[in-house]
Amino acid sequence: MVIKTEKISPSKNNHIISALVEHKPGVLQRVAGLFTRRGFNIDSITVGESEVPGLARMTIIAQGDEKVLEQITKQLNKLLDVIKVRDLEVESTVKRELCLIKVHTPTEKVRSEIIQYANIFRGRIIDVSSETLTIEITGDSDKIDALTDLLKGFGIKELARTGPTAMSRGAKTI
Repeated sequence: MVIKTEKISPSKNNHIISALVEHKPGVLQRVAGLFTRRGFNIDSITVGESEVPGLARMTIIAQGDEKVLEQITKQLNKLLDVIKVRDLEVESTVKRELCLIKVHTPTEKVRSEIIQYANIFRGRIIDVSSETLTIEITGDSDKIDALTDLLKGFGIKELARTGPTAMSRGAKTI
């Protein structure tokens, strides 16, 4: 499940929060509700299974000063379904996003050009029809933005982005 509202740009007020939570219905809603009640905005949230059976990992991107971060962390830790919360430091975090882009390809020349762009950006063609190509690209937000900007001129038919998901570098775990 992914909710994304705006582009994530590096900033000292941008926080990447990783939370280990119970993998059961309603947890995402409770976390989102906590942000809503406190008046905090979620820029992006991704949730998926973790390495621990029965637990999921949430990656939440939110903006605010250190006081806001402290409030968010305290409130998340109060939720029964939340096992552990950690603010990931941007400099020591691996962060990636997935994007699927369906592009209009009316001619063989256009199709060939789009395939070349996908290859340059290390994207993969995952679906082909008589009028479209679908590209899968993984990377940081800037890389995905660059490819989508390039493809806009061809006519993007559909675009789906996951929003960033992240984990700390090295042996640290949450």
